[in-house]
Amino acid sequence: MHRIPRAELCAALGLTLFTSAALAHATLDRKEAAPKATYRGVVQINHGCDGSPTNRVSVTIPEGFVGAKPMPKPGWQVTTARGAYARPYPSFHGTVSEGVTAITWSGGTLPDDAVDEFTFFARVADTFAPGTAVYVPVEQDCASGGYRWSEIPAAGQSAQDLKSPAPMVRIVAAQASAAPSVVKAGDLAIETPWLRATPMGATVAGGYVRITNTGTAPDTLTGASIPLARRAAVHSMTMEGGVMKMAPVEGGLTIKPGETVTLKPGGFHLMFEDLTAGPRAGETVTGTLTFARAGTVPVAFSVAPIGAQAPSPAAGEHAHH
Repeated sequence: MHRIPRAELCAALGLTLFTSAALAHATLDRKEAAPKATYRGVVQINHGCDGSPTNRVSVTIPEGFVGAKPMPKPGWQVTTARGAYARPYPSFHGTVSEGVTAITWSGGTLPDDAVDEFTFFARVADTFAPGTAVYVPVEQDCASGGYRWSEIPAAGQSAQDLKSPAPMVRIVAAQASAAPSVVKAGDLAIETPWLRATPMGATVAGGYVRITNTGTAPDTLTGASIPLARRAAVHSMTMEGGVMKMAPVEGGLTIKPGETVTLKPGGFHLMFEDLTAGPRAGETVTGTLTFARAGTVPVAFSVAPIGAQAPSPAAGEHAHH
């Protein structure tokens, strides 16, 4: 029996490949987002087009997702489209009335039998009520054919009834802001441990924390650990002759009596090395800090976005910027 290729069959019947959802899907890895918090949108492309590789993915940023930024992707060109928002939104530096409305990755090749992720960050406005479903339309083009994952269910309709459903994220209630928690360990007060998220394939991650010595004797931070890293050390970062240099702090970092030491980007920091998996923005990673006097102290590291200069929004709202 002669088998007619599906593309030829569609052409013969006057159909287009964009109407079929049987062989490809675009989904969002993170199904929930909270108002006034950073959302890490990870669009997963699970198939190509009837054997044809994907070479373009375009994501429409929904209204109310403000200040969207794409994550660069090796081998792909990233472009953005800007436009006016339906209403102005408050931001860290005043009110904004326009921003990125679409992000496109093109020029790469994703084989039909492989999966990959295309990531963006945005801050969710406080205009959404908890329970609201927000849809993120995705265009997928292949060397031959393509799909438009853009259908939105009508009232009372399920996304399962649609042939090409747009990926959906559900708005959940915002967590109440709380003062940074303080972990007490002997004479030490440990505040706001946090990590930077890492790009795919990274082998190191930076860790930061604020430590106050309320006692009368010095103590020394000698090490740290998280399950995602095989080893860790305290590092310093300095500028010498216009060149940034980083080196381990031999013997650890001493906190004198009455002194507060802040490990932060561009200065003293924890370097977690030989990662087995990368910390992801919005997550919490359990770990420990080790001191000469206070011993090993359990802590929880919040994870801020890649390149953040401050902790995650729950502990420092400037993380997205």
